[in-house]
Amino acid sequence: MRRDGRIRPTCAQDPSGRPGTVRPTTSAELRSAGRTNASAATWFLFMTRLGLIAGNGTFPFLVLDAARAQGFEVVVAAIREETSPEIESHGATSIHWLSLGELSKLIDTFKAEGVTRAVMAGQVKHKQIFSSIKPDWRLAKLLLSLGTRNTDSLLGAVAKVLADEGIMLENSTALLEPLLAKTGVLSKRAPSGQERKNIEYGRTVGRRLAEYDIGQTVVVAEAACVTVEAMEGTDATIERAGPLMRSLELDPKQLDSKSDSKIEPEASTLSRALTVVKVAKPGQDLRFDVPVIGLKTIETMARAGASCLAVDAGRCLLLDGEAMTRAADEAGIAVCAE
Repeated sequence: MRRDGRIRPTCAQDPSGRPGTVRPTTSAELRSAGRTNASAATWFLFMTRLGLIAGNGTFPFLVLDAARAQGFEVVVAAIREETSPEIESHGATSIHWLSLGELSKLIDTFKAEGVTRAVMAGQVKHKQIFSSIKPDWRLAKLLLSLGTRNTDSLLGAVAKVLADEGIMLENSTALLEPLLAKTGVLSKRAPSGQERKNIEYGRTVGRRLAEYDIGQTVVVAEAACVTVEAMEGTDATIERAGPLMRSLELDPKQLDSKSDSKIEPEASTLSRALTVVKVAKPGQDLRFDVPVIGLKTIETMARAGASCLAVDAGRCLLLDGEAMTRAADEAGIAVCAE
């Protein structure tokens, strides 16, 4: 891995430093990798191949494109219940469709393809553990061994199984460091004084929520917690908050039971504008479940009546680039990272 955190093909370089040249791999190097019978060409292939375990959303596409741009051959393990079929047209070396329950097939596929390093990218809905998928013997054994089945324990156990089989999970942000949120205001409008209070309170709640690996998103109005994230995900948490606030509005069509006249709606003394706070977990494992926001997040916020979004700088990926910030500006949404 480079000093800047990006993954690179770790082939043996020619001492002259000439680009594109590879010196012969020594027997000592092959022995240290447990491949004494492998040829230099096979070893080079192993070190320039990257496995991608693809979930839903655009995150896997960005990782695939970035990996190919850095010279990797990418072997995609696409999750049938989650991954978009469009992954087929993004230039992967090979694509294998697997069910969520097929952990053994995932391992066998990567081994057959010469993959020793892999990245998890894209959401896999936590509620899928209660779905109708049938775990194979290896995943069933893993699930039975867990004391709790939150995200960290489940994916951490999968990562350990992969490591035991010689497949190391890399940080999912390693290829996308330019997309990590930078400290500061990311939109044209900075948060207002009230939104700052909401952010401060939301971070306090969010840190405790994330500490127990329950969720990473809190929606706040007037320093009051409106919704918190559990298994439903960020967008669903925001969507829930919108109707809750709108349900507080008095319907002017209602009639006064005594006078039989229409009641004029009264303005609330408190704003119903929502602030969304998304935090990383304490000691966030960058191999999986990294906070991600994108254009869809902003669109969901606009529908819900949210006016501000706060994320953790350096630990949240901002997808969709300028399209996301442009949508935020058009909706009057303040976005900041701290």
